[in-house]
Amino acid sequence: MFERYKLNIDPEIIDRVLELAVRIQQIPAPTFGEGTRAKFVRDQFIEAGAHTVDMDDLGNVYTFVHGVDGKPPLVVSAHLDTVFPEGTELSSIRNRDKISGPGIGDNSLGLAGLLGLYWALSKSSSSQKEKDNSIGDVWLVANVGEEGLGDLRGMKAVVDRFGNDPRAYIILEGMALGQIYHRGLGVRRYRVKVNTQGGHSWVDYGRPSAIHEIAELVVKLKRLPVPTDPRSSINVGVINGGTSVNTIAAQANFELDLRSENRSALNRLIEHVEKLVKEANTKRDQAVRASAEVIGNRPAGEISVQHPLVSAAIKCYASHGIKANLNIGSTDANEPLSRGFPAICIGLTTGGEAHTTREWINTRPVMHGMQILMDLIHAIFQPEYPSVSG
Repeated sequence: MFERYKLNIDPEIIDRVLELAVRIQQIPAPTFGEGTRAKFVRDQFIEAGAHTVDMDDLGNVYTFVHGVDGKPPLVVSAHLDTVFPEGTELSSIRNRDKISGPGIGDNSLGLAGLLGLYWALSKSSSSQKEKDNSIGDVWLVANVGEEGLGDLRGMKAVVDRFGNDPRAYIILEGMALGQIYHRGLGVRRYRVKVNTQGGHSWVDYGRPSAIHEIAELVVKLKRLPVPTDPRSSINVGVINGGTSVNTIAAQANFELDLRSENRSALNRLIEHVEKLVKEANTKRDQAVRASAEVIGNRPAGEISVQHPLVSAAIKCYASHGIKANLNIGSTDANEPLSRGFPAICIGLTTGGEAHTTREWINTRPVMHGMQILMDLIHAIFQPEYPSVSG
């Protein structure tokens, strides 16, 4: 049904993509602090000859390669932010087959892939000999807020802007070659706070301590029944609070991450957590005040493995000798999927140690990753590909 794309990517473009990935990796971009990197990416598109490049109020960068008029567009997006705080040492090491450095795969390579896609598509459309008249507009978006507490705010704005108009949303990650994330993992995040009167550790001994109460809550959370089928998880990732070693803590908080493959299972975990917090408020004659603030809500969603977008991606992988792994994850694809729009997340190469300063990517598979992306774009614009959502 989907024949191979007619234009093979110039190896020079792959070299440029890898060089650009390292340059992007060197620019700090913690969540909520992506501005410098966003401006760099915007300037790269302008230098490449893009006539229309704009940024929205959040800092998302938009441009497009013009295709055939009258066809629904395609949106390809990659996130700008990293998990690393400002001040992280961002040195990188490159040898013949590997590049290592914080954020090189997640998601510097994905961003560089957007530029590589622009270079390849622009070259194709400017050559009458190689011009493919079947492709419509391809929007390229570098978005903010994918990691941590960003809560997919950038992608939410992207989907608000385009809605159901695109034939599909393709999300690019650096290190997911071989994966097809067609299911969005549901995530709920809380900041649980406890406040008490506090006091002196000796003089006021006996008063409730916010830290002690937090510790008790964490132990109760650890004892909650967490199903393995559907797979679910619960994690306390951050704890803060207290004043000094000899002070009864007047305040403390922790950040909680709940996940599940199944919405009902996630809702049950949410109910358990909120019940425990409510019970903490009934203790000691209101001397303990507990609250749970939602700080993240990544909605679940999915498209069937029989959906044309998934089928096309499987066949594009297979044409390069790669058996696709159908997967579920928490990515920018969650947002369009949760609204019933067709979306998948794929990658450009393999690598490891994501979200650590030891992060690395393999350079050789990038050629395959970029060509698979081009093949998939071609497939999505074929007449055989139906314009359907969800």
